[in-house]
Amino acid sequence: MLFNSLTFIIFFIITYTLYLLLYRKTGWQNALILIASYIFYGYWDWRFLTLIIISTLVDFLIGLRLGRTEDEHARKRLLAISLIVNLSILGFFKYFNFFSDNFTDILNLVGMEADPITLNIILPVGISFYTLQTISYTFDIYRRKMQPTKNLLEFAVFVAFFPQLMAGPIERAINLLPQIAHPRQITSSQVHIGLYLILMGYFKKVVVADNVATIANQVFNHYTWYTDLDIFLAVMAFLFQLYGDFSGYSDIARGLAKLMGFELMVNFKLPFFALTPADYWERWHISLSSWMRDYLFIPLGGSRGSKWMTIRNLFIIMVIGGLWHGAGLNFIVWGIYDGFILGIYLFFRDMTFPLNIPTRKFKFIILPLQMFAMFSTNFFRSLLFRVTSTDQFDRMLRTVSFIPTEHSSDFISTLLFFITPLILMEIYQYFKHDLLAIMKLPIILRNLIYAFMIYWIFLYGVQESVEFFYFQF
Repeated sequence: MLFNSLTFIIFFIITYTLYLLLYRKTGWQNALILIASYIFYGYWDWRFLTLIIISTLVDFLIGLRLGRTEDEHARKRLLAISLIVNLSILGFFKYFNFFSDNFTDILNLVGMEADPITLNIILPVGISFYTLQTISYTFDIYRRKMQPTKNLLEFAVFVAFFPQLMAGPIERAINLLPQIAHPRQITSSQVHIGLYLILMGYFKKVVVADNVATIANQVFNHYTWYTDLDIFLAVMAFLFQLYGDFSGYSDIARGLAKLMGFELMVNFKLPFFALTPADYWERWHISLSSWMRDYLFIPLGGSRGSKWMTIRNLFIIMVIGGLWHGAGLNFIVWGIYDGFILGIYLFFRDMTFPLNIPTRKFKFIILPLQMFAMFSTNFFRSLLFRVTSTDQFDRMLRTVSFIPTEHSSDFISTLLFFITPLILMEIYQYFKHDLLAIMKLPIILRNLIYAFMIYWIFLYGVQESVEFFYFQF
């Protein structure tokens, strides 16, 4: 069930109406949310429900045992069981085919005949997201940062909460569980913000992402037909497609949650205005970046050791982050690339150069240059993220240039037409240091912008329900 489908709109209207009728009846509301979440998830394939129920029961029971056990060896065993169960399920469904095919290729390469073990394994939607969510719950109890919940219904809602189930934000139990356990208040401010986020999310998805995707799909799907500037424009189109698609999903998820009285974490903070590699990952997919920081980077030693140890730790988590995104060589190289960029930044960050530039005086020059440098790193990152073979990557990288072709003018006009309104709104948000700055404009101007977005959604929005890109992860 896609957010950008009539089916979901009807589903949410019915669910929300019942939710409001049960106002202040927290237990009944939670039961409704769980039923709605399982219907929402089971709409893709009812068999997927088995996996989410297994993860829910395993981590709920392990959480209870961890809360009652003081023996450190027993606690480590319980944590290990949680990790083994969750990662085994994730690993099997996400990586089996990848490792089976590659292991077969290696055996054939050394002269050993082997046939791949082929199974019709379908990747359950959202499994990468809710698996990290349940693991963080067990980890936080193990670290004694929180007490386990004794209410299975509340924990099941935490795992399966439908607004953010498919593609995040990856919530922490320490934030979301108390909101599930206690009565929610729905204020007019929450409704206003929620509707604004939903509107912005739909605008990013159906107007920006789905329209510029036509350029990216056309070139990437027929990459042998295109060269020069067309390659560059296709990669840029994919970058804005990915951003509009994923941040649009996050906005809609946060908006839906706000209408129900929940506060989900912000997942994107104007990433194209980042000044450094570290700044970029504090703005892009924040819930994953912070998860890797808290549950991988810090346990590995974080930045407590030497600079080289810190660089090593960053490199490891970025490669793991690449693998989290998918079972493909391109994602591994993507992680290596980002680890390399972060390592270079960290290595030179504290070095002083024989320059005496008055930073404040020339800020209007230095900051755009930093933003441009960071934005430029997105070309290679986006190309790696989108390609499906080494041949495609090699050919597109070798043939890209800034020489226009017969298709370039159409690509440029389409790209600029759809991304310019979003860029202008984000520039305003950046200078106001407020992601909700548009809501605080004078009422006439604010309503004109709302009307503009609604008009463009109906006039230019792609009417076909296009699946969100991150559902494949």
